[in-house]
Parts: sequence; C-alpha cells; structure tokens
Amino acid sequence: MTNDENDAAILAWLDQEDRYVTDTIRKHGCYLEYVSGDGWDPSFAYTVGLFGLGHPELIVFGMGMRGAASTLNYFFDQVRSGNDLTPGEVLRPADANMAFLVEDFPEPGATLFSANRHYQRPREASVPAYQLTWSADGFFPGEPGYPLDPAVQPRPGTFRADAS
Repeated sequence: MTNDENDAAILAWLDQEDRYVTDTIRKHGCYLEYVSGDGWDPSFAYTVGLFGLGHPELIVFGMGMRGAASTLNYFFDQVRSGNDLTPGEVLRPADANMAFLVEDFPEPGATLFSANRHYQRPREASVPAYQLTWSADGFFPGEPGYPLDPAVQPRPGTFRADAS
C-alpha cells in the first residue's frame, strides 16, 4: 500500500468514526471513548457530548470498561438533568460503594482526542474537562490509607495520552 493509499484509508476510517460519534450523541446525548491501559498507563474513559450542553467533558481513570461506562453515564444523566458538577465537590451516588471527587483536568487537549475532533477544536483550544476521582476503601489518591497504586488514578495534570 502506498502512502497516498494509506492516507486515504485513514481518512475514510476517520470519516466513519466521526459519523458514528455524531450519531451516538444524537441518539443518546453522549458518546463514551474508552482507552485500554497498556501495563504502564491506566485505562481511562471520557465523555463526548457534555460540551455541547455547556458543561466540561468528564474523564475517569483506572476503571474497567463497564465501571467507567456506568460512572460516566450516571454523571452524564446528572448534568443533563441540570446538576452541573463543580470542582472540589464530593458526590456519593446512592447505588455506588464509592465517592467521587470532581477535579479540574488540566491540558485536556493532550488526552480528549475524540471530543476535540467532534467539536473541531484544536489542542490548544481544547474542550474543558473534569476528572472524576473515585475513592477506594473510603480514601482518595494521595490520602493516607489509599490502598491502590497511585498510578491507577493519575493526579490531574500528570497524565498525557500523547506522551505515553
């Protein structure tokens, strides 16, 4: 395959992905992008669609696909119902055995590729995002008693998908 053929194939694939993301947002209000961890970097998932509602997108680290989808869908429904999230807020969903801390997510342009592509935003003018940091055994990362490896949930501003 020549470089021109490869470029054309990539553009065709990106066009299909763009249509799929747009169709999913039209149908459900939100699209979820899940990125599997690679042994060095944790898995993460984020929303695409909240920016269109005037709210920052949401990102969560260190959860499996099902847990991340459940978490992001729950908080998407909260935002869609008019409950804007605020950095520093600790939320305890009734059916979850953990709490979530809402934190600013600096430099989202280095991670939220699908959201920026959907909204046609360059990296330097990225859609904003909040990180949902979850508790384990009642403790958040950085607190004494947090039982997990700190790399499971990188602190805001320390993870960049394009640098991993």
